[in-house]
Amino acid sequence: MSREDELAGVVTRIEQILERGNDADDVLRDVLEALHAVYAYAALAFVEEGQLGAGPSSGTPVGFLRTVDVLFRGVKVAELRVVGGDDADNACLERVAALISPHCLVAWDTGGARWDSD
Repeated sequence: MSREDELAGVVTRIEQILERGNDADDVLRDVLEALHAVYAYAALAFVEEGQLGAGPSSGTPVGFLRTVDVLFRGVKVAELRVVGGDDADNACLERVAALISPHCLVAWDTGGARWDSD
């Protein structure tokens, strides 16, 4: 299996996790496990009060840490971190970051109003 096929399979698996739905914490943990299948380490750090705070992870963070901003409506809400891969993986990681962004709104307060993620 080529690296391209491997990454496409991970994106498909992540899309299935998101379609299945569930609590945001469970969804994100499942997404990180899916990424860990092709990366030595996968983690999220969430933006809270302007700072990145540790979130869930899978694997061991040994090696070059590759990061991708997770944006929601143009605002950074988290950072996706992986160890492994190369620059060819960037498109896959950016796709994953876009897919998971609505689940990374841990520090957003809607004041009890329903959140519409368009």
